[in-house]
Amino acid sequence: MKTKIAGLIFLSFAATIFAANINTLAIIPLPQKIALHDGTFNLAAGTRVYVDSASRATGKYLTERLRPSTGYPLKTSTKYFGSTAIPDGILLTTKNADTKLGPEGYELTVATNSIVIRAPTQAGLFYGVQTLFQLLPPEIFSTNLVSNVAWQIPCVQIEDWPRFKWRGFMLDVSRHFFSKPEVETFLDAMALHKMNVFHWHLTDDHGWRIEIKKYPKLTQVGAWRAGGGFGFDPKSTTAYGPDGRYGGFYTQDDVRDVVKYAAARHITIVPEIEMPGHATAALSAYPELGCTNGPFEPSMTAGIFYGIYDPAKEQTFVFLADVLTEVAQLFPGPYIHIGGDEVPKETWKNSADCQALMKREGLKNEEELQSWFTRRIEKIVNARGHSMIGWSEILQGGLAKNAAVMDWIGGAKEAAGAGHDVVMTPTAYCYFDFYQSTNQTAEPKAAAWGGPLTLNRMYAFEPMPTNVPPQLQSHILGAQGNLWTEQIPNLKHAEYMTFPRACALAEVTWSAKDSRDWDDFMRRLQIHVRRLDELNINYRHAAVETPEPNLLK
Repeated sequence: MKTKIAGLIFLSFAATIFAANINTLAIIPLPQKIALHDGTFNLAAGTRVYVDSASRATGKYLTERLRPSTGYPLKTSTKYFGSTAIPDGILLTTKNADTKLGPEGYELTVATNSIVIRAPTQAGLFYGVQTLFQLLPPEIFSTNLVSNVAWQIPCVQIEDWPRFKWRGFMLDVSRHFFSKPEVETFLDAMALHKMNVFHWHLTDDHGWRIEIKKYPKLTQVGAWRAGGGFGFDPKSTTAYGPDGRYGGFYTQDDVRDVVKYAAARHITIVPEIEMPGHATAALSAYPELGCTNGPFEPSMTAGIFYGIYDPAKEQTFVFLADVLTEVAQLFPGPYIHIGGDEVPKETWKNSADCQALMKREGLKNEEELQSWFTRRIEKIVNARGHSMIGWSEILQGGLAKNAAVMDWIGGAKEAAGAGHDVVMTPTAYCYFDFYQSTNQTAEPKAAAWGGPLTLNRMYAFEPMPTNVPPQLQSHILGAQGNLWTEQIPNLKHAEYMTFPRACALAEVTWSAKDSRDWDDFMRRLQIHVRRLDELNINYRHAAVETPEPNLLK
């Protein structure tokens, strides 16, 4: 057993724990504390799941996952309830939970005749259930009845909680449109890995993907383009409308469904509505909001575009306030992401109206004009009961008062020093569209401008920046992986680019820093990918079959 892993095992029990036994566990992300005992709990048709009244939904989630592969008619019950173990039963409860575990922590006790999952909140209870699934054979994730499998769970005592509160994944649905069921597939995979923030990149130059009832042309016009573009085979995607145009969008009912689906998995959705740049799709529908007369058309190629809102027009802010009002009503989470990256400021430099605005407001340059724009938007977002978050560039010209920063090109220390929260998502470690190997010819087409981001490099990522002093580290909320989809036209390609790198990121953001052990992670991953197989989730097999060098040494 590796020294780092052995350091996690707390031996507060009489049984002697041998390395060979520990190696039978394959939990990702690795729990904070594990103690393994002799014996197993045998899941059977007569096993009952007991819950307190607050935990019914979590209990139902557990039984619905266990039922297809086992064939057992498992049901939840509140008829008998206490805070202690129940013979031949599984108990889920928040009663008498240790509050020191935090809002997402849990305790899991498996004995030969009972299982108890106890947590201060339903989120922690849900994560305890995810760990329980991973203690069972991988076939538990099958959607079909499985024969000749012993549904045994090793006897363990686990105490667990996350290292970081933000454990995120971003999906770009502007470059390629992913259907509602495809989005939900990613949410299920996030839940398995205890990831809790889904960043939904809904608008960009290439397509507007969310229905805004006050501005119907955003989806009638801005959600579609002449073709898929980006050089990929038109047959590699199915996102075409009846008229042959490429694209799609989510109705507000679709959004409500996805938000509800995510909430049931304790995942918060952060919608992103890009501004002031990356606005070509919006301007194709409402060109009067731009600095030029257009014409604007949703783009079919990668790059930085001319689509930028005109801050000198008051109607721009009326439009954005209306849009953000509808967005805020759809998403109950605390944040709305406003983008703010890669703004083509030459357009503002060449606009007489923008230059006159800068003179009136005493703004020295276009960076300060973007800051002025962002501060106005922040007031709109705050007035609708949300906080604003944006990419690194919103720091330019001065950061809005209460905004959080998603650091992809730097600025974490500056933002934290000014009292702002930060999510770490540096390109070199967190961009899942980057090639996964130096041998690009052996990989499907990916983002030609980045990589390689190998699995071992992902696992070596440290979210806490070294230049952020201890007194400011509480502002580092966590980290996030980003999947930009210029070169990713379908779900299976998206999954291939995401997994198993997302497995590594999940462990980096959840588990203790000093527990990280590359060799042990790869051992556990050999079993974990069998779960992905059962779930029909595609992944890069070569990353598992040919382990890479240990970068943690």
